[in-house]
Amino acid sequence: MEKIVKKLESKGIRPTPMRLLTYKKLLQSEVAISLGELENFFEKSERSTLFRTMKTFEEKNIVHQIADGTGIMKYALCEENCGCEVGSDLHLHFHCTQCNETVCLTDRKIPQVNLPQGYMADDINLVVTGVCNKCSGNLE
Repeated sequence: MEKIVKKLESKGIRPTPMRLLTYKKLLQSEVAISLGELENFFEKSERSTLFRTMKTFEEKNIVHQIADGTGIMKYALCEENCGCEVGSDLHLHFHCTQCNETVCLTDRKIPQVNLPQGYMADDINLVVTGVCNKCSGNLE
């Protein structure tokens, strides 16, 4: 837990018990998690507290949001030294249509997108949908 405390403090985040537990849960998860899933995991938490925690984590580049096409925003931990910058830190996401899980494919970077003059990107979200390796049986 001390490692998590140091991580949050290094990002200027006060390590409250809920923030520590939330970060630990995100760290243990291999897939992106929705606010509702976090709320179900922490039975005694208030939705507003979890929402504020995730908003703080997002503002401090601890997590990033993923719009995977399901209509429910999901969250995943950012990579080390991520600034969530459009030109350098963005990666693919994969949403499995069978198990409904969404994962970050951090080793697959989104290529540079050249927008017309006058257009300025704030975010790029590229989600590939299909069947994951667990559901297809092609575990490598």
